[in-house]
Amino acid sequence: MKRRGILVVVSGFSGAGKGTLMKNLLKTYDNYALSISMTTRQPREGEKEGREYFFVSEEIFKEKAGQDGLIEYACYCGNYYGTPKEYVETQLEMGKDVLLEIEIQGALKVKKKFPAALLLFVMPPSAEQLKKRLAGRGTETPEVIEKRLCRAVEEAEGIENYDYIVINDDLEMCTKELHSIIKAAHNAVVRNETWIENMRQELNVLVKGEK
Repeated sequence: MKRRGILVVVSGFSGAGKGTLMKNLLKTYDNYALSISMTTRQPREGEKEGREYFFVSEEIFKEKAGQDGLIEYACYCGNYYGTPKEYVETQLEMGKDVLLEIEIQGALKVKKKFPAALLLFVMPPSAEQLKKRLAGRGTETPEVIEKRLCRAVEEAEGIENYDYIVINDDLEMCTKELHSIIKAAHNAVVRNETWIENMRQELNVLVKGEK
């Protein structure tokens, strides 16, 4: 039975390691595709069309949004960013599990359009560990770290909307756990309704044929 892929929405506190976790998942297993966003900002040096982003004009972006061609979108620092529905659907039909890293509000929008999406929230083993990781980056001021922690307090209020939490303590173990969750999710009833209905029909035909 050929299975459709799952849209896997990954959120988490800044500093929880969700980006590193997703990269390791893509490197370790071959059945994943990373969702590529569409943006109106100009490409930066080294960025390639269709790899980091799909670069489009604001006119095309708004046209896509108006035609329901984006799963979700937002404006950030004067530029639009969104998730193209066609790209995601193509990957899902190919049987790929599509990874989409996004914040909570965006995740809930995705769930409305894709009820079968799997929502995962990546967390550190403790709040103190989160603070250490943010400080350990060495790229942010104490004021920025404080803002990120305050943001984490707000985000923590929405965790119940997710299907699973993933505690990122050890990268390799967490990668395996994440893969296991996604693999098991393929067997959920909600993602196999068509197959179940076909089985019912086949059983009815079989029973009637034997009478």
